[in-house]
Amino acid sequence: MSPPLLYYVRHGETVWNVEGRLQGQHDSDLTTRGRAQALRCGEILRNLLARDRRDATDLDYVASPLGRARDTMERLRVTLGLNASDYRTDARLAELSFGRWEGLAYPALQATERSVLAARERDKWGFRPPGGESYADLLTRVRAWHATVTRDSVVVAHGGTGRALVALYGIMPPEAAAVTHVGQGVVYVFSSGSWTKYG
Repeated sequence: MSPPLLYYVRHGETVWNVEGRLQGQHDSDLTTRGRAQALRCGEILRNLLARDRRDATDLDYVASPLGRARDTMERLRVTLGLNASDYRTDARLAELSFGRWEGLAYPALQATERSVLAARERDKWGFRPPGGESYADLLTRVRAWHATVTRDSVVVAHGGTGRALVALYGIMPPEAAAVTHVGQGVVYVFSSGSWTKYG
Protein backbone atom coordinates (compact mmCIF):
# COMPACT_ATOMS: atom_id res chain seq x y z
CA MET A 1 0.00 0.00 0.00
CA SER A 2 1.36 3.43 -0.97
CA PRO A 3 1.94 5.95 1.81
CA PRO A 4 -0.37 8.97 1.91
CA LEU A 5 0.40 11.92 -0.38
CA LEU A 6 1.72 15.08 1.21
CA TYR A 7 0.88 18.44 -0.34
CA TYR A 8 3.73 20.41 1.19
CA VAL A 9 3.94 24.20 1.47
CA ARG A 10 6.72 26.26 2.95
CA HIS A 11 5.43 29.37 4.74
CA GLY A 12 5.40 32.61 2.79
CA GLU A 13 8.22 35.13 2.82
CA THR A 14 8.79 36.84 6.17
CA VAL A 15 10.41 40.07 7.31
CA TRP A 16 13.41 38.12 8.60
CA ASN A 17 13.70 36.25 5.28
CA VAL A 18 14.08 39.62 3.56
CA GLU A 19 16.62 40.76 6.16
CA GLY A 20 18.63 37.55 5.81
CA ARG A 21 18.19 36.59 9.47
CA LEU A 22 18.12 33.02 10.73
CA GLN A 23 14.59 32.44 12.02
CA GLY A 24 14.63 28.90 13.32
CA GLN A 25 12.01 28.68 16.03
CA HIS A 26 11.67 32.45 16.43
CA ASP A 27 9.07 34.22 14.34
CA SER A 28 8.59 37.26 12.17
CA ASP A 29 5.54 38.38 10.23
CA LEU A 30 4.76 37.52 6.64
CA THR A 31 5.56 40.31 4.21
CA THR A 32 3.05 41.54 1.63
CA ARG A 33 4.75 39.17 -0.80
CA GLY A 34 4.54 36.34 1.73
CA ARG A 35 0.80 36.83 2.18
CA ALA A 36 0.37 36.76 -1.60
CA GLN A 37 2.45 33.56 -1.77
CA ALA A 38 0.14 31.92 0.78
CA LEU A 39 -2.90 32.79 -1.34
CA ARG A 40 -1.09 31.56 -4.46
CA CYS A 41 -0.41 28.20 -2.78
CA GLY A 42 -4.13 27.92 -2.07
CA GLU A 43 -4.85 28.53 -5.75
CA ILE A 44 -2.25 25.97 -6.87
CA LEU A 45 -3.66 23.40 -4.47
CA ARG A 46 -7.22 24.11 -5.59
CA ASN A 47 -6.18 23.51 -9.20
CA LEU A 48 -4.34 20.28 -8.32
CA LEU A 49 -7.37 18.95 -6.46
CA ALA A 50 -9.71 19.90 -9.31
CA ARG A 51 -7.39 18.19 -11.80
CA ASP A 52 -7.47 15.01 -9.71
CA ARG A 53 -11.22 15.28 -8.96
CA ARG A 54 -10.58 15.52 -5.24
CA ASP A 55 -12.51 17.36 -2.55
CA ALA A 56 -10.47 19.66 -0.31
CA THR A 57 -12.48 18.51 2.71
CA ASP A 58 -11.21 14.94 2.26
CA LEU A 59 -7.66 15.92 3.21
CA ASP A 60 -6.06 16.34 6.60
CA TYR A 61 -4.50 19.75 7.33
CA VAL A 62 -1.55 20.16 9.69
CA ALA A 63 0.92 22.98 10.25
CA SER A 64 3.98 23.82 12.27
CA PRO A 65 2.90 25.75 15.38
CA LEU A 66 5.10 28.72 14.43
CA GLY A 67 3.16 31.84 13.49
CA ARG A 68 4.46 32.17 9.93
CA ALA A 69 3.30 28.63 9.10
CA ARG A 70 -0.09 29.11 10.76
CA ASP A 71 -0.66 32.41 8.96
CA THR A 72 0.18 30.73 5.65
CA MET A 73 -2.11 27.78 6.38
CA GLU A 74 -5.03 30.02 7.29
CA ARG A 75 -4.72 32.09 4.12
CA LEU A 76 -4.37 28.93 2.03
CA ARG A 77 -7.50 27.42 3.60
CA VAL A 78 -9.56 30.55 2.96
CA THR A 79 -8.52 30.37 -0.70
CA LEU A 80 -9.81 26.78 -0.75
CA GLY A 81 -13.16 27.93 0.69
CA LEU A 82 -12.48 26.26 4.05
CA ASN A 83 -12.73 27.55 7.61
CA ALA A 84 -9.40 29.31 8.28
CA SER A 85 -8.82 27.82 11.72
CA ASP A 86 -10.01 24.23 11.24
CA TYR A 87 -6.61 22.50 11.12
CA ARG A 88 -4.12 20.94 13.53
CA THR A 89 -0.61 21.94 14.54
CA ASP A 90 2.22 19.58 15.43
CA ALA A 91 5.39 20.75 17.17
CA ARG A 92 7.43 18.09 15.37
CA LEU A 93 6.99 20.15 12.17
CA ALA A 94 8.68 23.25 13.63
CA GLU A 95 11.71 24.63 11.85
CA LEU A 96 15.26 23.53 12.62
CA SER A 97 16.46 25.30 15.76
CA PHE A 98 19.50 27.52 15.24
CA GLY A 99 19.93 27.99 19.00
CA ARG A 100 21.73 31.18 19.94
CA TRP A 101 22.17 32.08 16.27
CA GLU A 102 18.47 32.80 15.80
CA GLY A 103 17.80 36.38 14.78
CA LEU A 104 21.34 36.87 13.47
CA ALA A 105 22.22 37.58 9.86
CA TYR A 106 24.85 35.43 8.14
CA PRO A 107 27.42 38.27 7.75
CA ALA A 108 27.35 38.77 11.53
CA LEU A 109 28.07 35.08 12.02
CA GLN A 110 30.96 35.23 9.57
CA ALA A 111 32.46 37.99 11.68
CA THR A 112 32.12 36.18 15.02
CA GLU A 113 31.79 32.43 14.33
CA ARG A 114 34.19 31.74 11.47
CA SER A 115 35.66 28.51 12.91
CA VAL A 116 32.23 27.14 13.81
CA LEU A 117 30.92 27.92 10.33
CA ALA A 118 33.87 26.04 8.86
CA ALA A 119 32.70 22.93 10.74
CA ARG A 120 29.22 23.47 9.29
CA GLU A 121 30.64 23.56 5.76
CA ARG A 122 32.28 20.16 6.34
CA ASP A 123 29.06 18.47 7.53
CA LYS A 124 25.84 20.40 6.97
CA TRP A 125 23.66 17.39 7.82
CA GLY A 126 25.29 16.58 11.14
CA PHE A 127 26.25 20.11 12.20
CA ARG A 128 24.52 21.44 15.31
CA PRO A 129 24.60 25.24 15.88
CA PRO A 130 25.37 26.31 19.47
CA GLY A 131 22.25 25.42 21.46
CA GLY A 132 20.43 24.28 18.32
CA GLU A 133 19.67 21.18 16.25
CA SER A 134 21.28 19.35 13.38
CA TYR A 135 19.34 18.18 10.34
CA ALA A 136 19.82 14.66 11.73
CA ASP A 137 18.00 15.80 14.90
CA LEU A 138 15.26 17.40 12.82
CA LEU A 139 14.80 14.23 10.78
CA THR A 140 14.23 12.25 13.99
CA ARG A 141 11.22 14.36 14.95
CA VAL A 142 9.90 14.65 11.38
CA ARG A 143 10.11 10.86 11.03
CA ALA A 144 8.14 10.47 14.29
CA TRP A 145 5.47 12.82 12.95
CA HIS A 146 5.37 11.11 9.56
CA ALA A 147 4.73 7.74 11.21
CA THR A 148 1.40 9.13 12.45
CA VAL A 149 0.16 10.26 9.00
CA THR A 150 -2.73 8.05 7.92
CA ARG A 151 -4.30 9.99 5.04
CA ASP A 152 -3.41 12.43 2.30
CA SER A 153 -2.50 15.72 3.94
CA VAL A 154 -1.79 19.37 3.35
CA VAL A 155 1.27 20.31 5.40
CA VAL A 156 2.51 23.87 5.96
CA ALA A 157 5.90 24.13 7.58
CA HIS A 158 9.43 25.29 6.79
CA GLY A 159 12.44 24.95 4.51
CA GLY A 160 14.31 22.76 6.97
CA THR A 161 11.31 20.53 7.55
CA GLY A 162 10.96 20.09 3.78
CA ARG A 163 14.65 19.11 3.53
CA ALA A 164 14.13 16.51 6.24
CA LEU A 165 11.24 15.06 4.23
CA VAL A 166 13.41 14.94 1.11
CA ALA A 167 15.86 12.75 3.06
CA LEU A 168 13.10 10.70 4.69
CA TYR A 169 11.56 9.85 1.30
CA GLY A 170 14.96 8.86 -0.07
CA ILE A 171 14.72 11.51 -2.79
CA MET A 172 18.29 12.68 -2.09
CA PRO A 173 21.03 11.55 0.27
CA PRO A 174 21.08 13.54 3.52
CA GLU A 175 24.10 15.65 2.54
CA ALA A 176 22.35 16.82 -0.64
CA ALA A 177 18.99 17.26 1.09
CA ALA A 178 20.62 19.64 3.61
CA VAL A 179 21.41 22.15 0.86
CA THR A 180 18.47 21.69 -1.51
CA HIS A 181 16.24 24.71 -2.11
CA VAL A 182 12.69 24.58 -0.76
CA GLY A 183 10.82 27.46 -2.37
CA GLN A 184 8.05 29.74 -1.18
CA GLY A 185 4.84 30.29 -3.13
CA VAL A 186 4.88 26.75 -4.57
CA VAL A 187 3.32 23.40 -3.63
CA TYR A 188 5.37 20.20 -3.45
CA VAL A 189 3.67 16.83 -3.72
CA PHE A 190 5.56 14.10 -1.88
CA SER A 191 4.78 10.54 -2.92
CA SER A 192 6.76 7.30 -2.76
CA GLY A 193 10.37 8.24 -3.46
CA SER A 194 9.63 11.49 -5.29
CA TRP A 195 8.55 15.10 -4.95
CA THR A 196 7.01 17.23 -7.65
CA LYS A 197 6.94 21.01 -7.60
CA TYR A 198 3.88 22.95 -8.77
CA GLY A 199 3.78 26.70 -9.29
